[in-house]
Amino acid sequence: MFSIDLAEDARMFPLEARHAQEFFEHIERGREFIGQYVGFPDRATDLDSARALLAKYAATAGEDGARFFGIRLDGTLVGGVLFPTFEAHYGNCEIGCWLEPDAAGRGLVTKACQVLIDYAFGERGMHRVEWHAASGNKKSLAVAARLGMTREGVMRENYLHRGVRQDTEVWSILSREWAATRSA
Repeated sequence: MFSIDLAEDARMFPLEARHAQEFFEHIERGREFIGQYVGFPDRATDLDSARALLAKYAATAGEDGARFFGIRLDGTLVGGVLFPTFEAHYGNCEIGCWLEPDAAGRGLVTKACQVLIDYAFGERGMHRVEWHAASGNKKSLAVAARLGMTREGVMRENYLHRGVRQDTEVWSILSREWAATRSA
């Protein structure tokens, strides 16, 4: 199976429909925390809907589009990273993340996002990687900053989440900027 070491006790791997039980259990443990700003926990409400969500991302990955990756800590799924959009023909993609609260503070998301950005720029020839996060999601915005991204602006009240309109901050990094940070 394809996986990448993030730390001695942590690995990143492609999340697929066959991981539905593990994914659903993970979402159940962190549903309220993860769902504060991320929409997919509200769509993975039982095992069948969790399987359908993972199958949808596996299908889009097969079409060179969006894809999901899990993060296991000591063998337990605790979060993940994703390409919610992946447009190779335009040279643009977006990355995002989620994590259970007990796994926070270990740098796993930052390291996993570095892997995705290295892949996007180094292997796929992307020009731009974006990060979209709710303005209230300070932990997510901190990851974007740690990755060397530039805050480009705020889309005001553009995202309806759990009945509340949220502002979304847009951050990005360009291929040449990423190369400069990696060589420094």
